[in-house]
This record gives sequence, C-alpha cells and structure tokens, in this order.
Amino acid sequence: MKSFLPALLCFVSFTTTSFAADEFPLVEAKECRPRNGLPNFLAKANTPGAEVKIGYLGGSITAQSGWRPKTLAYLQKTFPQAKFNEINAAIGGTGSDLGVFRLKQDVLDHKPDLMFVEFAVNDGGAQPEQIFRCMEGIVRQTWKALPECDICFVYTLTEALAPAMLDGKFQRSASAMEKIADHYGIPTIHMGMEVAKLAKEGKLVWRAKLPKTDEEKKALEGKFVFAPDSVHPHPETGHELYLEAIVRSMEPIKAASKAPTAHPLGAPFIATNYEQAKLVPITDATLSSGFQPAPAEFAKRWSNRMSALHRAGSAGDSITFKFKGTRASIYDIIGPDCGQVSVTVDDQPAKLVPRIDAYCTYHRLATLSLGSELPDAIHTVKIEISPEVPDKAKILAKNGNKIDKPERFDGTAFYPGAILLVGEIIK
Repeated sequence: MKSFLPALLCFVSFTTTSFAADEFPLVEAKECRPRNGLPNFLAKANTPGAEVKIGYLGGSITAQSGWRPKTLAYLQKTFPQAKFNEINAAIGGTGSDLGVFRLKQDVLDHKPDLMFVEFAVNDGGAQPEQIFRCMEGIVRQTWKALPECDICFVYTLTEALAPAMLDGKFQRSASAMEKIADHYGIPTIHMGMEVAKLAKEGKLVWRAKLPKTDEEKKALEGKFVFAPDSVHPHPETGHELYLEAIVRSMEPIKAASKAPTAHPLGAPFIATNYEQAKLVPITDATLSSGFQPAPAEFAKRWSNRMSALHRAGSAGDSITFKFKGTRASIYDIIGPDCGQVSVTVDDQPAKLVPRIDAYCTYHRLATLSLGSELPDAIHTVKIEISPEVPDKAKILAKNGNKIDKPERFDGTAFYPGAILLVGEIIK
C-alpha cells in the first residue's frame, strides 16, 4: 500500500478454491511463536565486526518510517559489536502475491542474514491457498539461494481485520501464514496483540490525529491513538507498540535458537507453491517498434524495482511472448496518462483491462494479471494497446477524485517493466 491506499488493495487476481469466512480454522492469538528461533542471525549479530543485513519484505506499513527503522535501531543498540544495514523491500499496495516474484531482485540478491516478511494486512482478502503458495514460495526461494538466512514472519493489524483478534484469534491471513511457519519452524511475531488488547478494553482510538493541545489530549480521556486512518500507525504511537512486540519476542526467540545451521527445505507444504516464481525483464518478450525505453527521468523513479521499464502510447502497439508454466502477469506502472490494453491468452476471448484506476492521480507500481493456476503447458500471450480510451473521469470518481489538469490525463500510455512468471519464457 502506498500511503494512503486501502490496506487490502491487491493488484493480482487469483482463481482458487475459496473458503467461507467461517470455514478456515483460525489460530489462537499469541504474540510470539519462537519455533526454531533465529540461530544464524543471532550468531552473526554477536560476532565482533560482523556486517549484518536485515531484509524487510512488505507493504506500506513496512515502508513507513515506523517499525522497520525502529527495529533496525533496536538491533544495532542490542548488538553494538556488529554493524547493521537494512534492505528496504517494502512496496505500498502489494502483498505476498507480488513479493514472491520480486523476492530475488529486491532482497535475495543483496544477501540478507535475516528477513522479516510482513504481508498479513495486504493479504487480508486473499484465499488461504493463495497465501500458502506465495508464502511457501518466499521461504523455499530464500533457503534455496541462501540456506543460512533466517526468516521471521511478522503480522500487523487494521481496524477492519481486528474482530478475530478481539475474539482471541489471529485474522485469517495470519492464521494461514502460521501453517507455513509451522511447517518450516519459522518464528512469528504478531505485532498487533497489544493493539487488540487496548481496543478490547476500550482504550484505543483507531483513527485520529495525534493530539497537540491540552484540550485535544483531555478530549481523548486517556485513550491511545493508533493511526490517522485505522491502517498505517502513527510512528509515535502505533509503531512504538509494534517495536515493543518485537523487543519482547526476542527473549523467547533467543531461548529457542540452537546452534547455527543451514535450513533444510524438505518436502513442500503445498505442491503448487511458487518456488519457481521469477521476475523476467520485459525485453525478453517481443515488443513492437512503438515500445521504447521509458524517458530517463521517469524511469529513474522506478529503477530500483524495474531495470527495463518501457513505454508505448499508440493504439496497436503490442507485446507478445510464449511461456511454459502456470501463471503470468505484467509488472507495470499505472497512472493518469495510461489507457487500456487488450489481453489475449491462448485461444481465450480478448479482455480489455484499464491501466488507470480510481486512485490514479499519480503513477504507481501495479500488476496486470494474464492468467493464474493455468495448465502447466505452453501458453501464448498478446497484449495490445486499445484505441478505445477509458472514461477516466468516471473511473476517478469512484474514489472521489477528479481530473485536475486535462493534459495530465491525455493519452493511452502503457508502461511495462517485467513479466512475473511461474514458469519459463519459451523463445
């Protein structure tokens, strides 16, 4: 989530067997389940002169100046003999369904010693099977490439996801993630336990500005202000509770940590997990002549996520490729000057997909779903810019936004940067 998009905004759609809200067994709420601990991280953190890299893979709650920099500072203070550096791999508005594809580029290539994974909020609307595939894919990719990298799942909370926690159970997304954590012995920390406790006691305000005057403080009657939007915690308050949860959890995690060791993969929890998920540059596809590298200044904004960002803007400009596998998406930029594309996969009817949505008063990262849970066979994809311009005013109005400067919204641009695949490109 990019501040301040809805917490449950997901860009990639799935078609899977679904659970009714009351069918999936929810896990008992517990702040920390240390399981096998963090043995390799702790051994290195206690080594004088060691350089320790902490990866943070998550959404906008991780992207904030909150629990991420706070925990890095805490770890540096706790282990002063080592030098700590962060790998900030947080992208707003995205869940594990994008994280599993960008994992190698955004985290593993930087060789972390410990990786925190935070997707419980942005996966809040995902089906458990989807979460299994993605979260297990993240674990298996990590330990295949870096078997000594420790992993810790951390869970955050929003007002919309709080009812289960108020009843003593994890929200469904976190409950699903616990299945993967159990299977691999990964420690988990629910950073929202104290948040839920205060809410249940009537001592929490989910959505409010921080009080500045004595009058504003008095009006709160001693209640704790969590966030300005019930989702993204105030760094001074909600994120402090998140930090405190990690600090409390370190002792049981230390106690559970044995001798350093390479993490074994063993048998998968779900055979269809996304261990083979990858990010492929868009230049591996066949691009029509209208596609050119995106303008330098624009491309620079996204260079840490997309090294091959391209742009086209004329009707009929197209991308074609073949792949063998079960899933494909395009990693792209959507925004005010974008149009819509016609997507054809195999012999299925073409579908029109806008590359602008109700939040597009600016450009941001997104994904264009082409197909998921497909037969593991060779598939042919064609994506073509449509001559039909979407009704941008009508689209923006869904979120109360308006076209401010018509020239900003002119055009039918398409900005692809990569292909997200569970499979292989066929040349």
